[in-house]
Amino acid sequence: VGDRCYEEGMYEAAKLLYNNVSNFARLASTLVHLGEYQAAVDSGRKANSTRTWKEVCFACVDGEEFRLAQIGGLHIVIHADELEELISYYQDRGYFEELIGLLEAALGLERAHMGMFTELAILYSKFKPQKMREHLELFWSRVNIPKVLRAAEQAHLWAELVFLYDKYEEYDNAIITMMNHPTDAWKEGQFKDIIAKVANVELYYKALQFYLDYKPLLINDLLLVLSPRLDHTRTVNFFSKDAMQYAAESKDAELAEKLLQWFLEEGKQECFAACLFTCYDLLHPDVVLELAWRHNIMDFAMPYFIQVMREYLTKVDKLDASESLRKEEEQVTEPTPIVFGQQLMLTAGPSAVPPQANFPYGYTAPGFTQPPVYGFNM
Repeated sequence: VGDRCYEEGMYEAAKLLYNNVSNFARLASTLVHLGEYQAAVDSGRKANSTRTWKEVCFACVDGEEFRLAQIGGLHIVIHADELEELISYYQDRGYFEELIGLLEAALGLERAHMGMFTELAILYSKFKPQKMREHLELFWSRVNIPKVLRAAEQAHLWAELVFLYDKYEEYDNAIITMMNHPTDAWKEGQFKDIIAKVANVELYYKALQFYLDYKPLLINDLLLVLSPRLDHTRTVNFFSKDAMQYAAESKDAELAEKLLQWFLEEGKQECFAACLFTCYDLLHPDVVLELAWRHNIMDFAMPYFIQVMREYLTKVDKLDASESLRKEEEQVTEPTPIVFGQQLMLTAGPSAVPPQANFPYGYTAPGFTQPPVYGFNM
């Protein structure tokens, strides 16, 4: 009879009947429909059924009775297979703060499991990133690290990502993350501890370059850590290349020449030859010639001198062509005017015509009177 009353929506009658027969599971469902959430929670305790707790919890969430919902939720989250549905129910309705509060309260339960710690870490990464680091430091061993790693990366929580990589023994990824995001993720002590554990040797040299770019004053500390693992020849060449680049960018000829001398003092003829081209524009050929001659390494310097010779010959050819063009232009004179045997000057007024002017036969200049002249003056 109680079930029939319940199905037909006669909840008050169903309440009385279920109470009389101590059917607390059905009574809790009935009280939910009546909006009597506190009584529903009390009945849920007596029923002690996961299904009943879910119904009571979800009803309290819909009624925004979050304190009571949390009481029901604490009886649900301890079941790993029920956790996902509970989280979705809260999240779909936008109750993130309430969900976080529920999981935080559940961490102290005796039956707390990995899923609870993991899901809370993911929620922190999305909605309360400032709390994630503390959570990980306390419970990193109780979370599903790969799952939380993905959440931290999606949320761009680089420091937390490095922390998890370190705990998960993904040392290469930890170092790469610190170098890619130094502002958020790099810490000197942590970097030196992890770099000694990486498997990829190339990361040693990338780390050296990283320190040269961002922390040059700490490069010696890093070298002390890496020295047992570095190829010393490659390391010296690495720094030689960097020194050459620095000298070239400094535009300081004296510095470049001192670097050349240092290479020769250290017996690094190959570096000497490379520096000749890296710092080509700063070097004086006479200085290079003297150094090469003194150390008997003309073969290493010869490509440099070939280039210098080519450059100077090109300049000389251009100057020669320019000088030839200038001389040709000076030799060009203005055209000589054509002089006729009979000059004719026509200007206004009789005074403009010189007395000796002879006009062609039969011609009289305007404004002048002149008797005709027969024949031509020879």
